[in-house]
Amino acid sequence: MTNLSDPLNLRHGHSLPNRLVLAPMTNQQSNPDGTLSDDELAWLMARADGGFSLLQTAAAYVHTAGQTWPGQLGISSDDHLPGLERLAAAFSAAGARSSVQLHHGGVRAEKTLSGLEVVGPWDDAQIGVRAMTIAEVQEAVEDFAAAAARAEKAGIDGIEVHGGHGYLVGQFLDASNNLREDGYGTDPTGRARFVKEVVRAIRERTGPHFHIGLRLSVERYGLVLADMVQLVGELFASGDIDILDLSLWDVAKLPAHAPEGSQTLLEHFLDLPRHGTALGVAGHLASAADVQQVLNQGADLAYIGKAAIADHAFARRAIADPSYQAQSFPVTQDHLRSEKLAEPFVSYFSSNWPKLVNG
Repeated sequence: MTNLSDPLNLRHGHSLPNRLVLAPMTNQQSNPDGTLSDDELAWLMARADGGFSLLQTAAAYVHTAGQTWPGQLGISSDDHLPGLERLAAAFSAAGARSSVQLHHGGVRAEKTLSGLEVVGPWDDAQIGVRAMTIAEVQEAVEDFAAAAARAEKAGIDGIEVHGGHGYLVGQFLDASNNLREDGYGTDPTGRARFVKEVVRAIRERTGPHFHIGLRLSVERYGLVLADMVQLVGELFASGDIDILDLSLWDVAKLPAHAPEGSQTLLEHFLDLPRHGTALGVAGHLASAADVQQVLNQGADLAYIGKAAIADHAFARRAIADPSYQAQSFPVTQDHLRSEKLAEPFVSYFSSNWPKLVNG
């Protein structure tokens, strides 16, 4: 049986000290130019001190045109390197592993932030989006690869490609909207081409001691569950990724419209041959028992989101006490501040999840 405290060896990169990972979470508390802020470092270092084995940053834009919200971390320029170097050094000193989540908003990017034209896999004249040319698609692949190389240069231990939640990588996987006929859409093979090219390019641009993660949603956002099962199996077999992070919203949920008694979303992926890739899962994990349950089912890593907001030391406490349960929501804004959320993060969290904050 796998325990929360068990280390995990990755195909590439350093081993992880335990099975608990800080999930990447939008927080809007980086500097306006995308550089690392003191507030962002304080938020992350509290979780490093709290025992998480791998610390994921919030989504960092790989190209200025992909910026999606104010206060977003950037990794699109060497101007971002000093902050990333500072982050890497701090994590290393705390004994935690570091990862930057690589992101491009695609059709959801915000022109008012970048001043640049919004592009994505398809045209949408109503919101002013233009479909990318093949050359631009290939440039976007290079943007992800260059960002990963920049992270490695800074001393970061690895990256996670953000392929979930309907951003650029996920938009290419969208069966409802990605109808491109140039090899990057229309059918499952075409829709999967972009993400495969991204992770392959990153693998070619980084060294053997640098790990590659990939976050995927597997339903909603125009995704077809059967296609995602096939894609995950192919990614496992390719050897190009070291960690797959399934963002499930709830690890116990059934697929949309599935009858009672059906396989859960997670169960669709547990029996796929992994070929050495670690499988991580996220979604309503708020106690030591929750984490132990998904490890018992066969997951390798547990990604902790809201519970890590409520308690920076969730990992350490869950490892020490099998009965540990994170503080339940709602919590106060003062509690969030005490947990090292800066004012932009407190405001963002309170406005987006008002039922979780009671003043």
